[in-house]
Amino acid sequence: MVYIRVKDNESPEEALKRFKHECEKNAILKEIKKREFYISPSLEKKIRRQELKRKLRKLTNKK
Repeated sequence: MVYIRVKDNESPEEALKRFKHECEKNAILKEIKKREFYISPSLEKKIRRQELKRKLRKLTNKK
């Protein structure tokens, strides 16, 4: 659960910006999108393998 305390003399826009930043930092939106549709275990493994390959490719290209 993410919550923020609105500071004195803080505009609602600034408070909303801080709230969005906290949500992003805690990966809440990513989790919501992930749970939006059912993904079979085999497809999850396939996606995970693809992500790992992409990360490895990025790491090897940087060096």
